[in-house]
Amino acid sequence: MRPDLSRVGEWYHGYIQKVPENEIMEAFSNQTASFLRFLESVPADKYDYRYAPDKWTIREVLQHVIDAERVFAYRALRFARFDHTPLHGFDENLFAENARAASRPWDRLVEEFKAVRRASELMFSSFDEEQLQANGTASGSPSYVLAVGYTLIGHALHHQQVTKERYLGK
Repeated sequence: MRPDLSRVGEWYHGYIQKVPENEIMEAFSNQTASFLRFLESVPADKYDYRYAPDKWTIREVLQHVIDAERVFAYRALRFARFDHTPLHGFDENLFAENARAASRPWDRLVEEFKAVRRASELMFSSFDEEQLQANGTASGSPSYVLAVGYTLIGHALHHQQVTKERYLGK
């Protein structure tokens, strides 16, 4: 079942709509495999490439995807446990400035993505229908667990597409 866009803030719609699958675990499986193939295809001489002076490097983009996955997974966990405390947003630029991605080996970042994504997959596979429908507020917008899962997947798809187009010219 796809997320009901009327239950989430408009800001999330683009990410959710990027995910073609109708079942979340199928989406995780397909997108994870695709994203890992993509990461393996990035040439080593492009890891620290910026397409403009004020833009992140590909290495920093991958770190951002990892950080965002953790943030989204935490939101889903809080909602699934019926914690209705509004959750703050996160400043992705502040995270990027302080992640020190430039000093991290590419293969370690890829391994970290695999671990974080596997944890997300296991967590989402543990949720029953009631938990998948549990709602909450994050970044001042309503959302719910299923939508957060699709957002998490769509966010990685978004950065994969942007990296292909703007960094790698594909």
